[in-house]
Amino acid sequence: MDARIEPLSYELLVEVGGGSYGKVYKAREAGGQQRLLAVKKFHFRDDTSANGIPAVMIREVALLRKMKYFSHPNIVTLLDVSVVPVGDALDLTLVLEYIDRDLSTYLSKAPPSGLSRACAKDVMQQLLQGLDFLHTNMVVHRDLKPDNILVSSQGEVKIADFGLARIYTFNVALTPGVVTLWYRAPEVLLNSVYMSSVDMWSAGCVFAELFLRRPLFQGYTEVQQLQKIFEMIGLPCEKDWPKDSPVAYSLGWGPIGSCTKPLHNLDPDESDLLSQCLAFSPSHRISAAKALDHPFFMKD
Repeated sequence: MDARIEPLSYELLVEVGGGSYGKVYKAREAGGQQRLLAVKKFHFRDDTSANGIPAVMIREVALLRKMKYFSHPNIVTLLDVSVVPVGDALDLTLVLEYIDRDLSTYLSKAPPSGLSRACAKDVMQQLLQGLDFLHTNMVVHRDLKPDNILVSSQGEVKIADFGLARIYTFNVALTPGVVTLWYRAPEVLLNSVYMSSVDMWSAGCVFAELFLRRPLFQGYTEVQQLQKIFEMIGLPCEKDWPKDSPVAYSLGWGPIGSCTKPLHNLDPDESDLLSQCLAFSPSHRISAAKALDHPFFMKD
């Protein structure tokens, strides 16, 4: 298969964001469909890393190129990529489909009571479809949060920002410093081994946020984050504590056993799905494929 991406001409319209490495612009395609585009421009000096471009960026481009050919509706599409040497530096440009808001912005405009149940179900179903696609292709996102979930004006939900994503195998060594703290699974907080189930924990946190309109667990240190989790889901039995974790099991972490429902306003199916996403043990946590068959999605 020819893996090249055809060059794309565009006109920059306005700067919409930025970071430590570069800027993000809203642009319009020149000719053709005149689509709106998101253009990410990065500038790297040779001393940025051994190869000029940091590994995190190389990984993101490689994964986006790989997924482009599957064209999944719930994964943001990479349309063009170019690297241009500029003196002793490199300019990297990514052109992606343009989505005008992320889930954080979307939720900020929701009523105080949160999204309607029909809307929450639609967002969660699309998110899980995207995750199921990633996990089927052995990709773990590792940084799922509202800021990295895009929602179009037509209600299309797309997973974005693959800077921390990895293709995993059963023996891969994955680093502990992944996933924004509030959406980080217990096994990551405990520096234990982890797999695609970390994304399902994050999805559970996002699911709760659709109703709460605020993050479910808002710790400011890893210890505090664990405490907040155990206050809600209960401290597991010592036999369920990951044996490879350098963090010792202690009854001081929180109450033992099941606690009250995570959210009081959820119906039984919603509460059950959330509880299965937020299972302490990764082996007991529901998969994206099984979650899509949950009764929550079967009812009108």
